[in-house]
Amino acid sequence: MKTRSPSSYSRSSSEVRIYVIRLKHDDPKKATGARLLRLGIALKFMRGSPLTLNPLSLRLISPRDGEIIRKRGILAIDASWRRINEVRWPRTPSRRLPFLVAANPINYGLPEYLSTAEAIAAALLITGFYEEGWRVLSAFKWGPEFYRINEERLEAYSKAEDEGEVRRLSEDFRRELLG
Repeated sequence: MKTRSPSSYSRSSSEVRIYVIRLKHDDPKKATGARLLRLGIALKFMRGSPLTLNPLSLRLISPRDGEIIRKRGILAIDASWRRINEVRWPRTPSRRLPFLVAANPINYGLPEYLSTAEAIAAALLITGFYEEGWRVLSAFKWGPEFYRINEERLEAYSKAEDEGEVRRLSEDFRRELLG
């Protein structure tokens, strides 16, 4: 784990509202969204218009989305990758993550098959909410490993000017790793 000062990355030290919609696709003991809810790190989503993490979205998250997250919060759907096409996505602004590699025990080393917690943490880190991202990762013993294997990517994305630059970086990282 890096010993950087979180305030050097964070937009604010105030709590970001993290929401989860839990679909019962997986064992709740393995579902990272369920764990975030149990620990009180995330809230059960009821209503509002947070930024939704949606792997099917055409738009990529970028540092510019930090203002939406600060004002409205961030929402992730805790669902199985095998049943992702069954998910009814909320009608809120949505973004997908750029190229990252999973560190969770189920999908370790697989590109883009992130757990709910990895997705939330990555989005928070990319948009400048460093403390909040680490709070999510620290709830899992493999959390620091996710950061370690994606550190270069996460830092590059967090310094991007806009979505276009994040897209270019993502494509470069994908080519570098997958050829």
